[in-house]
This record gives sequence, C-alpha cells and structure tokens, in this order.
Amino acid sequence: MDTKQLAVQVADLTVAYQEKPVLWDVDLDVPQGVLMAIVGPNGAGKTTMLKAILGLLTPAAGHVSIFGKPYQQQRGLVGYVPQRGSVDWDFPTSVLDVVMMGNYGKLGWLRRPGAADRKAALSALEKVGMADYADRQISQLSGGQQQRTFLARALMQDAQVYFMDEPFQGVDATTERAIVDLLKELRAQGKTVLAVHHDLQTVPEYFDWVLLLNVRRIASGPVNEVFTDENLRSAYGGRVGFLNKRQDHESA
Repeated sequence: MDTKQLAVQVADLTVAYQEKPVLWDVDLDVPQGVLMAIVGPNGAGKTTMLKAILGLLTPAAGHVSIFGKPYQQQRGLVGYVPQRGSVDWDFPTSVLDVVMMGNYGKLGWLRRPGAADRKAALSALEKVGMADYADRQISQLSGGQQQRTFLARALMQDAQVYFMDEPFQGVDATTERAIVDLLKELRAQGKTVLAVHHDLQTVPEYFDWVLLLNVRRIASGPVNEVFTDENLRSAYGGRVGFLNKRQDHESA
C-alpha cells in the first residue's frame, strides 16, 4: 500500500506495564477516508493503543506516522475523543467553553477565543444537536449530551484523523444515531476515524474497516474481509456466545 495514502501507520508497537506486555508488536495501516472500529475483549489493549498513538503513553518499542510523518509533527491534523468516564464532569464550566477548548491547539494558551471561535463552536454544537445547551454547566448534562459535547469539541479541531474511545458507550439510541450520522459525514469529507467499539453486532452497520485486537493484532482491513467468525474466535479466545447472536441478527 502506498504510504502517501495512509492516514495512520503503526509499526512494531509494543507497550508494557511493569514488564507485562499490554500491546505486543502491533502493525497497522489505515488508509485515508475510512471508519475503523477497534474491537477486542477487555484487557486487549484497545485504549492503550489509542493513547500510545497519541503520545499519551510511552511505548517500549515501535513508531507511529500520521500521513507519513511522526505524530509529533502532525498534531494539528489529529482530534481525540476520550472516554467520558475519564473526565471530571463536576468542573465548573459551560458546554460552549468545553467546545472552544478544541481550538487551543490553534490559538495557543495565551490568546483568548474571539467572536469567530465562538461562532465556530456554536456551529459544531449545532451539528451534534446541542446548540440549545451552549450555556449549560457540563455537570447538568446527561451521558448522551456529554458525549455530543465531546464530539463537538473534536469537530472544532477540524482534524483529518479522529481517534475516539468508546464514543457510543452509555448513550441513548437518538445520540447513537446522531454519532453514526456524524461519522459518515466525516468520512464523506475524506476524514479518517479510528474508534474503540464494543458492540460487535453494529460493526458492519457503522464501520467499513475493523481492527481485531487482543494484545497482538489478530486481523485488520475491510469489514467484509476480516470481520469473520474465525478471526473473532481468535480475538476473543473461543468465547463464541456473541457470535451466535450476531448470526441470528444477520439472518433476521
């Protein structure tokens, strides 16, 4: 594959906690303009992989490229939506302020956001159906509203590659559908999304590429090629109860 077309390239990535490998020698090529689900059992290293790619963890080995250059040189092209549970939602700030934080990479920490930044933030909130909540304190939001706020903040970054950690976790059906629509809109714009995802039944509906991970890379590529029962059994260690449900779901 031509590396110029790769949005993300991971080579020999190994991460260890107290000498125990959490990720082992992972290689991954992600072309531009795909929605990729990262799936695997608990403890497979999914969140660890995102954090290692983003420089939030120091790998024991390996390197990462974004559009052919080291991540450190390409930060401005990358957006990140962390898990909701990793955030202090009692912090006294408004929805609009949280979204405008997405622009600090461009503003720098010393320049205050101006009218144009506020307008862009309100536009991002409009896209995720949260414009009416701009002045609300984040502590007053539901789980789905919190996730939409995070997505709006990522949109403010106007990135080329988005990393999302469990974007559908704990949200209502309406928010889930809004997130799916947003992901497909990003793909239509040529953006690339890598999302940690846990609901195997929705992978073929929501994503076109998938990485099956269990400390090592089991398989990655287009969903219709690698999202197979054999690869799923390899990733999940033969625990196949969900496979029957998935097959029932597909034949329904």
